[in-house]
Amino acid sequence: MKKNKIITYTFFIILGMIVVPTIYKIYTNHNNNLERVIKEEFLYQAKICYKENNCESKVLLKDLYEKEYLKEKLTNPLNKKYYEDNSYIDLEKNEIKLIS
Repeated sequence: MKKNKIITYTFFIILGMIVVPTIYKIYTNHNNNLERVIKEEFLYQAKICYKENNCESKVLLKDLYEKEYLKEKLTNPLNKKYYEDNSYIDLEKNEIKLIS
């Protein structure tokens, strides 16, 4: 009887060692992809604004709202808060700074 318990416990421990890290990796990868979508949208609209000579190389999120490149306010997908209007993207340095 004790051998069966040891084999069962070992099986569940090994299963847990496989399942828990896998779920964690999937969860973090999903969150990273959600953030990447927002950054790509911001970058895309900023490049359009810059190419049409409506914005400078440092594009503020506020400028994109005012010039109607972005119709809806961008939100952080993880905590559902709006990004601040002073968030910016520097097209020369490829630096994106989104402030929640």
